[in-house]
Formats: sequence, structure tokens, C-alpha cells
Amino acid sequence: MSKAPWHSAAIPALALALSVPALAQDSAAQFYRGKTLSLVIASAAGGGFDAYGRLVARHIGNHIPGNPAVAAQNMPGAAGAAAAFHVMGAGARDGTVLGAIHPGNILEPLLGDKRKVRYDPAAFQYIGNANTDVYVCVVRADAPVRTFEDALSREMIVGTSGEAASTRDFPLLLNRVLGAKFKIVLGYSGNREVQLAIERGEIHGQCGAGWASVLAAHPDWFEKKLVKVLVQEASIGHPVLDAWGVPKSVDFAKTKDQRDVLDLIYSQERFGRPYVMAPEVPGERVAAMRNAFMETFADPAFLADARRLNLEVDAMSGDALQALVRRVYATPPDIIERARAATAAE
Repeated sequence: MSKAPWHSAAIPALALALSVPALAQDSAAQFYRGKTLSLVIASAAGGGFDAYGRLVARHIGNHIPGNPAVAAQNMPGAAGAAAAFHVMGAGARDGTVLGAIHPGNILEPLLGDKRKVRYDPAAFQYIGNANTDVYVCVVRADAPVRTFEDALSREMIVGTSGEAASTRDFPLLLNRVLGAKFKIVLGYSGNREVQLAIERGEIHGQCGAGWASVLAAHPDWFEKKLVKVLVQEASIGHPVLDAWGVPKSVDFAKTKDQRDVLDLIYSQERFGRPYVMAPEVPGERVAAMRNAFMETFADPAFLADARRLNLEVDAMSGDALQALVRRVYATPPDIIERARAATAAE
């Protein structure tokens, strides 16, 4: 009896394997068709973080199977933790809620008080990251501090929205690790209000703000030389700021321990604007959303909209983001402890 060629038996199995993604797409399309996806933004309206979330909300529905409507919803509170908790525990966990959370929300359980955190960053299903950010200290042109070296010996008043916000943690980190003299004023409701206070002269400046967000919200600050960038709070500088000669805070570290602590805190900038879904969302919907996210960031209409808003985009896939978070959480315990002490509430 003659035998069929070996590959003929493999054809049905291959066809089945190739059909799985299509079947998953069909399943996701059936679920999302006619629904509204809620994109929860962990900040108040009007700031740079909000601008990114609304940019994604305007375009991602065109790439999700079934083309659901997408509604942006601002959910500020607890430095983004309110939105993170909503995605993981309070909101629908079927794939109809997508969270645009703060990068600090991913590090907070690692570096903060775990008893106060009502969500688990390791359990999120990561959909993607909108851009890698560089955080900065900005200062009014008429402030008494002109250089970062000045800030190591002279007081500068900076504003923040409160505990666990990067605008509080980052200047506090510079105070405790490098000996800077930032006086931190709490109580502002968000970055927009802090930046209005800078314009009114209530405070000298702000630290822990994303460069992309500051530039998008206030290009006139730099065109008119009303404000300058004092230092890049980053391990890797931004090309524009490097060209301007703006120093990086890590270069002022005097010991390896100091550098290690700064590098850990600054790791969150690599996932500057993460998008997440709840752990319970079925795998085919997560896969569809991850594909939609990356397709959105390659869409010419999306890119044109981003340019119009002066927003930098540099997408990271959900898989890559998930792997990065795992690596950060594998940091040696002694470095984690030192970083925790450097940003702990007084």
C-alpha cells in the first residue's frame, strides 16, 4: 500500500492552527459589536496624560474587532490608584473597560505601603504603552534657582497633587538621595493646576512632570523662555533635552547605591503611559485589544492627530510591557528597600 506524502497529513493540522487567530478575532468581534468600551483615564481633564488617553480613545475603536464605540472617562484620585482599582476590582471585568493608568501605579505596591494598595500590578493584563517618557524639573525663568547645582544648596518651591504622585515622589527622591533643597507644596488637584500656579508665580516650578506632557500643554513656555528645564529626572535623557545641554540627575549620584535607587524609580518612565485590562478578561479579547493598540499607533490618521496635538508617540506592545514589569519586580530586595525609604512619606 502506498503511503501519502508526509506533508498531506500535516495540512489539516496546519489549517486548524492558522484558523485559531481568525476564530479568536471572530469571537472578539462578536463580543464587541454594538458595545461601548470605557477608556478610564487616571487623571483630571485638561492635562497631557488626559490628552494621550483621549487621542487613543478617538482612534482605537476603528481597530478593535466589532468596532465598538469608545468613551473616555476621567477618574482622578489617589494619584491614579482610583482608576487602577476601578479597572481591577470595581468596574466591569469582561473586556469593556480599558485603563490608562499612571506608571507610578505599577511601582506603588513595590515601593509604597502595600496595605494601602487595593490592586495588584502583576495581575493586570497589559495592552500596551503609548510612549517612553522622560520626567523633568521645570522652573520659572525668574526663580532663584537657575541650575540643578543651585538646587543642591538653595531652596526651590515646587507643587504637587499629593502623596504617591510623581510630582511629589521625584523631588523628594532628589532631596533624600542627592541632597537637593526642594520645598514641596501639596494640595493641587492635578498637573494642570500645578502649572497654572507656576504661571501665577505661586511656586517656582514642578518636578516629576513628563516632558512630553509639559511640552504639549505649554509650548509657549519654551518659545518665550518663560520657563526652563532644570534637570532630566531620568536614566536615559531625551534627545531634545540632551541637545539643549540639560543634565540628568543620575549623573549627580556619588555612589553606586545612589545610582541604583534612582534607576529603579526612573524605570517607570519606560512605561510612561501604560494601558491595562483586568485579570479576568478572556484571552482572545486581550489579544484583540493588544493588536488593536499596535495597529492604532501605526494608523496615519492617529499619527496625524498626535502631531497636531504635539504629542510624542512610541508604542510598546502589551507582551513587551508585561515582560518589563516582571523584570522590574525582580529587582534585588535591598535596592527596593532603599528606594522605598527614599520616597516614603515623612
